[in-house]
Amino acid sequence: MPSQKHTGRYTCSVVTEGVRMTTVTQPTMTPTAHRILDTAAGLFYEHGLRAVGVERIAEEAETTKKTIYDRFGSKDGLITAYLRQRCDRWHDYATAYVEEHQPVPGPDRVLAVLDALGSWMAVNSRGCGFVNAYAELAGTGHDGLPIIAEEKIWTRDYYIGLIGELDIPDAERRGREVALVHEGAIVQLTAGAQPEAMADARALVGRLVADGVTARDATPGTVGWAHDSEARAGE
Repeated sequence: MPSQKHTGRYTCSVVTEGVRMTTVTQPTMTPTAHRILDTAAGLFYEHGLRAVGVERIAEEAETTKKTIYDRFGSKDGLITAYLRQRCDRWHDYATAYVEEHQPVPGPDRVLAVLDALGSWMAVNSRGCGFVNAYAELAGTGHDGLPIIAEEKIWTRDYYIGLIGELDIPDAERRGREVALVHEGAIVQLTAGAQPEAMADARALVGRLVADGVTARDATPGTVGWAHDSEARAGE
């Protein structure tokens, strides 16, 4: 178990599959802390983690450097809070979008995640904030690194779960494949300057899921197989 410090803030342990456990101290989120974090989030995403100094964040958040350190402990603490906020916001956005647009289990729920991604990227044009952050933090042992891994694992597992609702063979493998398409679409849309990337990704994922449904329905003992057998018998 990692040790936990108590400094007037609350602590939480971040645990991700295949990723080291770390304890991240979360700030007490006063209105000023929220304003600081929202300001820093915009600056970090647009300009990078290291390019933005605490002085600029304080100026744009209309506060002081001392207040930032009081609330977040350090700039690294603020970076970790930014990644935590961004991770949670993506989770909430994606799941809410899917449940609103495709509440009934089916192939379209898988595609709805890509639709959510397209909507998300429309206002996040500098690519994946987690990949961008990883490029700056890799190899540093920073507390934000497990959060970056957590986001990637969550997205992969979300696809696996949605595909699993279809009761198709190899749902885990297919979910991993779809997650790779998801990540590639972000890169092609932004760094690759290919506006058709999301549509291409959606078409590819549609084929991957359809192949799984076909395999399911061809498997003896499944509902789809039984239905097809009855249809063939009546021919």
